[in-house]
Amino acid sequence: MLQTPTGGAGSGTATAGRLMSIGGVLNQLRDEFPEVTISKIRFLESEGLVEPRRTPSGYRKFTAGDVERLAQVLRMQRDHYLPLRVIREHLDALSRGEEPSLPAPGGSREPFDALGEPDGDRPTAARLGRAELMAAAEVSEAELAEWESYGLITPGSEGGFDAESVNVARLVADLGRFGLEPRHLRAMKAAADREAGLVEQVVAPLRLHRNPQTRAHAEATAKELAALSVRLHAALVQTALGVRLH
Repeated sequence: MLQTPTGGAGSGTATAGRLMSIGGVLNQLRDEFPEVTISKIRFLESEGLVEPRRTPSGYRKFTAGDVERLAQVLRMQRDHYLPLRVIREHLDALSRGEEPSLPAPGGSREPFDALGEPDGDRPTAARLGRAELMAAAEVSEAELAEWESYGLITPGSEGGFDAESVNVARLVADLGRFGLEPRHLRAMKAAADREAGLVEQVVAPLRLHRNPQTRAHAEATAKELAALSVRLHAALVQTALGVRLH
């Protein structure tokens, strides 16, 4: 649960009886969701996910409950890649005292494990349809089609998109706000493909092994190598630019 710190009269934080500005909400959410923006909060309001009070002059004022509800929305987007309509229906049901199960993308009702995969003897990653991807990433058909044409997002061989495509779409959209077009991002995609190829060279022999434990170790190794690759890439970019992100 999101912890709401106690603040003084001018701190902008919300206690049980105190309201906060949208800037105060942003400051609280950013500890867990560093990518959140004021525009994002306003968008969620426009979609009916939160209803802050308004002062006579029109300024938004949020309660601690509003902040917790926004945090729930952002977690469900981040962890389950659900469309906003589904999130709104789920939270509304909770507010009515119901205990709805959290739906999986694509309408599946299978429970998800800690990795975001359906439970079962042979777990498979959830797939999103085209409309679900656009809704979850908040992008248009034209944007998605353009990104596909540059190979930044590609559907799977069986159709649909994996959950990580939502994250890719959001990042491409964020970079676009700084004037970086899809054609500029082809170099990043090519670099990512090369890094993935290096990881695959390491784990491929393990995946072909007869021992199931060795094959399972291949997947764990691939995840660890992918995480290290991402960290190295970030460190190299920061070193080249002479900046620190944290």
